[in-house]
Amino acid sequence: MKADRAPGFGTPAPGRSILIVEDHEDAREALRALLELEGHRVDAAGTGPRALELARENHPEIALIDIGLPEVDGYEVARRMRALGPRCPYLIALTGYGQPDDVKRARDAGFDAHLLKPIDPDALASALNAIGRATPGTPGPGSRG
Repeated sequence: MKADRAPGFGTPAPGRSILIVEDHEDAREALRALLELEGHRVDAAGTGPRALELARENHPEIALIDIGLPEVDGYEVARRMRALGPRCPYLIALTGYGQPDDVKRARDAGFDAHLLKPIDPDALASALNAIGRATPGTPGPGSRG
């Protein structure tokens, strides 16, 4: 483990293009810093409409999407990203809701994985490391359920 690696972040996934969609600026910037430290290329948005713009413009490999967004919630953002077809990123829900019905609702909206807030860096690293073995739109690594 490198000395500048975030404590407990685990083995890094290969550098990825990641879109963070989180309306709380401090949480968004902390997650961005963690992912950039691990060598990922990161874009970030505070609203669903901005996230959809960035997804269309930059074609991220992965989108980490907060469910509780203003304007357009994370479920709707996921549905609209799925409409991008083959350009749709691997979608990971970030939420404080972890009951089986919550996981099912995220899956039904098009999420590939489901991570609980506050985000556990090891769980995030595990999900990112396993994505290369998953196909978007199917139950994926890092999911809970």
